[in-house]
Amino acid sequence: MSQPITWKCLPFHELTLDQLYRLLQIRQEVFIVEQDCPYLDSDDKDQPAWHLWAEKENQILGCTRLLPAGISYPEYASIGRVLTHSSARGTGIGKELMQRSIQETQKLFPGETIKISAQSYLKRFYEDLGFKQCTEEYLEDDIPHIGMLLK
Repeated sequence: MSQPITWKCLPFHELTLDQLYRLLQIRQEVFIVEQDCPYLDSDDKDQPAWHLWAEKENQILGCTRLLPAGISYPEYASIGRVLTHSSARGTGIGKELMQRSIQETQKLFPGETIKISAQSYLKRFYEDLGFKQCTEEYLEDDIPHIGMLLK
């Protein structure tokens, strides 16, 4: 029998070295290698963040980074570094990941509007979760994105 999916949400200073390594590893695998997008992932936002992830049998299936206002956006909390591992896509884990990320962000930073920088092709996915587009399309690391808000 396979293990169930476990969910974790920890501030940076409570991550074990192994957890941090695996989070950084999957972010590099998806954002830099898979999306062929060379950029500096270590941006000094991990330390003030809470890190939420799903894992099964010691493999991270998806993760996000939850930030208070003043880090990515002056007046908004944010959810970023959203990813689902290729092996878990199409299973519904991405939707559950975002639902849990929204709940945790609202619990951690009550009353704050959440802003995300969403890849444009995922606009409908995020709208179904309650986000509304708030910017025109722009390029972020040569990938079309839009700003979206959840009040």
